[in-house]
Amino acid sequence: MFIESQQVDRRSAIVRILRDRAVRKQEDLVRLLKEEGHEVNQSSVSRDLRDMGVIKASGRYVLPPTEVVRANGDFGMLAQFVRGLKRAGPSLTVLKTTIGAAQSVAVAIDKADWPEVAGTISGDDTIFIATANSRAQEELLGRLQALFGVL
Repeated sequence: MFIESQQVDRRSAIVRILRDRAVRKQEDLVRLLKEEGHEVNQSSVSRDLRDMGVIKASGRYVLPPTEVVRANGDFGMLAQFVRGLKRAGPSLTVLKTTIGAAQSVAVAIDKADWPEVAGTISGDDTIFIATANSRAQEELLGRLQALFGVL
């Protein structure tokens, strides 16, 4: 139980640090965590980053969209990861993202529990979003366009 509490505290610190500053190297994150009193090493931080879905973009560690949404309560920060949107039939929509962000964006969409979304499948930079019918797809397209500013 104590170990789980330490892990939760450490991961909360990682979220806060990555939200507040640009961290480019794992060893910098290890140092910052140690300065705050966390017992960490390179492998524990690497494991945390992997388990949390942290990605590296523009040479720095970036919180996955699910953490951004959880922290901010909105989808505004997800727009930086979304690149395009198109129909792929009457009930399948394709959402393109930056490389490595598709799974995190798909999880955020799934967690939003939108009634028009039946489910998502994601790859590295592509998300397939299934809807029950074309009416639900229209609602989804409108929502995604408004949230992400993509066509």
